Amino acid sequence: MVLQTYNSGSSCARCGKNEILTDNVTGERFCGKCGYVISEKLQESGPEWRSFSKDGGTDPTRTGAPTSLTMHDMGLATIINPINRDSTGKPLSASMKSTIERLRTWDSRSQVHEPLDRNFRQAFSELNRLKDKLTISSAVLEKAAYIYRKALDKGLVRGRSISALIAAALYAACRDTETPRTLKDVSDAGNIKRKDIARCYRLLHRELDLKMPVVNSIQCVARIASKIGISEKTKRSASKVLKEAQETHESAGKDPMGLAAAALYLSCVKNGELLTQRDIAEAAGVTEVTIRNRYKSLKSDKGISA
Repeated sequence: MVLQTYNSGSSCARCGKNEILTDNVTGERFCGKCGYVISEKLQESGPEWRSFSKDGGTDPTRTGAPTSLTMHDMGLATIINPINRDSTGKPLSASMKSTIERLRTWDSRSQVHEPLDRNFRQAFSELNRLKDKLTISSAVLEKAAYIYRKALDKGLVRGRSISALIAAALYAACRDTETPRTLKDVSDAGNIKRKDIARCYRLLHRELDLKMPVVNSIQCVARIASKIGISEKTKRSASKVLKEAQETHESAGKDPMGLAAAALYLSCVKNGELLTQRDIAEAAGVTEVTIRNRYKSLKSDKGISA
């Protein structure tokens, strides 16, 4: 017998002693002094060790998968169990199996019978494809799905490409979460024209009144350096150069990727790493002229040591 002291502040109705015990096996609550039984049933407060998983497994989970904005129904739809067995575990008969298969088909069709659901399915399928190519975190995906849902509520999708708008929403989410992804990266991953994504992004920014933080050029340093194998010492030196440029407001109004590329080139020259402007320009996705112009301004700034 497993006894547990019941600390509820209550006392025994018969003897008045505050020594209430609980028997976890029988569920009885009784007085430990005189043996008076207060209640015979104990309400279970622990988790339910029943499986609610789709595949009917024995995993002791209390609930199903969490809801997500990246699903067309947010993960709240019902699903007919794909295992052809009844509640006792016996296999279904041939006629019942055919009936269940037909019910599964209609259940799947009924979930996307509205144009809104079909739109969400197509958009979020494209979003998952972009996620794999751009290696985006789930938090950024949730933000992109939230922006797209707001755009759909305002009727911004009508007459426009779903692929371009979801790509623009993803780029906006990357900007909002300060994830270093450029328009060209999103364009190449989605095989969509950069001009179309930029147009949709401006539309989202204007109509949804999005407040986007300024991209920090220091975050772009590691991305460029990892592509062409620049040493850690040079990366730290470039970050220091950019930090000094931000303090002297030299970086104001400049493209962060071009500024990061110029700072890396300046650090390579300073540390003796043999990398050309073309190598860094190709890794950063900017032109050599941009690097030369930013390099001159960084080098001539009195607050930065060349």
